[in-house]
Amino acid sequence: MSLNIELLKKTCEIAGVPGYEERIRNLVIREVEPLVDSLEVDNMGSVIALKKGSNNPDGKRVMVAAHMDEIGFIVTHIDDNGFLRFHTLGGFDPKTLTAQRVVVHGKKDLVGVMGSKPIHVMTAEERTKNPKITDYFIDLGMKGEEVKEIVRIGDVVTRERAMIEMGNCVNCKSIDNRVSVFILIETLRRLEKVPYDVYGVFTVQEEVGLRGANVAAHSINPDFGIGLDTTIAFDLPGAQPHEKITSLGEGTAIKVMDASAICDYRMVDFMKKMADQHQIKWQLEVLTAGGTDTAGVQRMGKQGAIAGAISVPTRHLHQVIEMADKDDIESSIRLLEACLENMDQYDWMHW
Repeated sequence: MSLNIELLKKTCEIAGVPGYEERIRNLVIREVEPLVDSLEVDNMGSVIALKKGSNNPDGKRVMVAAHMDEIGFIVTHIDDNGFLRFHTLGGFDPKTLTAQRVVVHGKKDLVGVMGSKPIHVMTAEERTKNPKITDYFIDLGMKGEEVKEIVRIGDVVTRERAMIEMGNCVNCKSIDNRVSVFILIETLRRLEKVPYDVYGVFTVQEEVGLRGANVAAHSINPDFGIGLDTTIAFDLPGAQPHEKITSLGEGTAIKVMDASAICDYRMVDFMKKMADQHQIKWQLEVLTAGGTDTAGVQRMGKQGAIAGAISVPTRHLHQVIEMADKDDIESSIRLLEACLENMDQYDWMHW
């Protein structure tokens, strides 16, 4: 089955930094509402879509979490010449920002450029140092009074990068984690019968501390949990085999652990079995740094959840552009679909 590239493009390109997810939330609601039995938005802004189980006398609940927010910035100062200073919303690699275009979301959207001190006027010592976030400002190409008519302190900023296809890959800003938003939408579209109640949750504020997932899991109190997110593919020149984490094109990744969660070994075993039974290409992910909504899903319900994660191998994470393989995306959809449709076929009581 071919991917809906048009929907993936819209999902990745639309703006939505932590706490300001309204544009991507509206897209999710439009796509998902016809596919599920009920849909609500919680007080934090996460979208909770319920597909009811067909064989569920005990009321078992499965929560699948994909965060809607993307890394970005928030305006902290506007000087008299119209240059903006900002604070990050989520983690950035500063060296990737030089001379990159951004979109400032004021009274209207304005394209700006990340500016910094030109190399021609740097001292020899300055040239040897890695840049810091505080070395940058945003240049809108407008006079100060014009900028202040449109932009206010507290307005947010996103990266400006359209999605393109490169080889068998897609390349865009915000692959993290809009690719997982897309995967969850497409899985809900493909699902026929599910044995247990499936709560597809499109969460907010993951990039600043898993905040939406924590609240949603506390409310839903799931028995089972699946996080959907990207992971590092360090399959690049100079990488040692033990450093790669995952590789593009080698299949969807079944998470074993990251810095915020150790996945339940029963869920890892179940995912492996589902992948093998459905001829889905997969690889294991052991990530020693970074965290995902999996942690919130696993721990914030009243009894905790049997939880794991499906990860999309991604190059250039938390940079201006990110890249994922289309076959890995399709494998992730197929694995999530298989897991949700067969959740009742596994002996979860064994330890």
